[in-house]
Parts: sequence; structure tokens; C-alpha cells
Amino acid sequence: MSGALWALAAGAGFGLFQSLNRQAVRGMDVYVATFVQLAVSALILGVISILTEDLRPLFTAPLSAYFYFVAAGFFHFLIGWTFLNASQKKIGAARTSPLIGTNPVFAAILAAVTLREFPTLLELAGIGIIVVGAYLVSSENLDSENQNGKSRSFTVILQTSWLGLSAAFFWAISPIFIRLGLKDLPSPLLGVTLGVTASAAAYGIILLWQRGRWAGVPITRESWAYKLIAGVLVGLSTWMRWVALGLAPVAVVLALSMISAPLVIVFSPLISGKHLERVTTILLIGTGLILAGALLLVFV
Repeated sequence: MSGALWALAAGAGFGLFQSLNRQAVRGMDVYVATFVQLAVSALILGVISILTEDLRPLFTAPLSAYFYFVAAGFFHFLIGWTFLNASQKKIGAARTSPLIGTNPVFAAILAAVTLREFPTLLELAGIGIIVVGAYLVSSENLDSENQNGKSRSFTVILQTSWLGLSAAFFWAISPIFIRLGLKDLPSPLLGVTLGVTASAAAYGIILLWQRGRWAGVPITRESWAYKLIAGVLVGLSTWMRWVALGLAPVAVVLALSMISAPLVIVFSPLISGKHLERVTTILLIGTGLILAGALLLVFV
């Protein structure tokens, strides 16, 4: 299967994850939600690695490979997932998902500088279309107090969008380390497992340090169920994304992953309720642009 198809499969899984995760984080502390997400993903990927991978390369790989995969994990999982969960809790999945669509811009710049990997003109056009769509969606006011979907000022957009934009930025950094790690340990599954496991262990320490903010706060069974399912989905989707990164340019993989945005628009209102995740004309137009840009990249 080509890198583009792996990226599309990862994007679809990530879209469903975001829709379920939105409902989970409503009833959980952000730090607890992120740790559960990491722990479940580490367990799932660890089992798959043991069952399907040759583990001997782990004993012969240089320390530099471990460093690169752990660094990629910290940027993507420990930091990026924290910002993702915080953004979904604050503004919802439908508005967080388009913000993540800005990461091809960060990725293209970083890949050109560090990997000498320059997107073609058509790829740049696809990335540009995605970014325009993401801006349209994020500039619309979907707060419950504003039923008319009026636009907000740029300052207000930044105040409500910085969490999602931060997730996009750190996700754009991680592929650089992934590529470097794959040179000495050419197994995407082992690489993603190392990254998410190290992040889960580190996050456990963070959670203990910050126990004052979550200890004693009840979590419903519904939130636990949604979070566990979401953890499985995001673990598998992340592995598919790392496979894609080994087969296709970084900017293309990240752009194609934006197929998750229209899926979030479909599933999130069904799961969390239309009163929390409203679908408006601007939202549909922006999401359509994101999908159009992704499809353009498929056929480049």
C-alpha cells in the first residue's frame, strides 16, 4: 500500500478518535485524559509489536535511534496530545480539527530546512487550500451564546485557537525525528511504540506531580469508555501515520491526514450532540476546502 493510502487510513482513524475523544474529555481532567490516551496506545502498540515484529533490531540499534524516536514521541504525544485534549475541552472537536490543518505549513517549512524535502507546486497548492479552509472554520464563532455564526476578531481567534495551533506546530516537528530514527531502526511500529511508551512513562511522573488538580475528582463510566476506545483508535492511527511517513514526503502525509476534518464534522455532532458541535455553512465550506486540498495531493 502506498504512503498516500496509509496517510488517508490514518486520517480516517484519527477523525473518529477526535469525535469520541471530545465526549471523553468533557468529563476528565486534561492531564488524566492524556495519560490514559498514552497508556492505552502504548499497551496496544506493544502487543502488536510483540506479535508481528522482529524485536532483535531493538538490541542492535544505536542509542541515537532511541533518542530520535523518544524525541519524536515527546513532541507528538506528550506535548502535542496535551494541547489537543486541552483544545477539544475548551472549544470542541469541530473547531479544533481545522486548526490542526495548519500543520502542513509548519511541516513544509521544517522539512525544507532540515530534510531538504521541498514540496512541488501542486503540493503547495493543496497545502494552501487546506490552510485557507482551516482559517475559515476557525474564524467563525461557534460559541453557544452566538447562534448566528458571526466572525470574530483576529485577537479573539488567537485567544481561543492557540491550543490547537500549538498541537499542529509540535506535530510538525516530530516527523523530522521519525525520519532520522528510521535510518537506524527501520521499523515504524517499533519506533512509534518506543515513542508512545516513553511518553506514557514521563506523563505518569507529570500526573503524580500535578495530582492536586485531579485527585478525588470523579470520572463517569461513560467518559472512561469513550477514552479507552479513543486510545485504541489513536494508537493504531498513529502507527499508520508513521508507516506513511516512511513512504511519502512529510508535508504530503500531514496534509492527507486532514481527511479527519470532514469526518469529525459528521461524527462529532452525533456523538456529543448538535448543541455542542453545530454544523454551519462556513464550517462546511472550510471543511470542503480542506478535503479538496487533500484530494489534490492524492493525485499529484
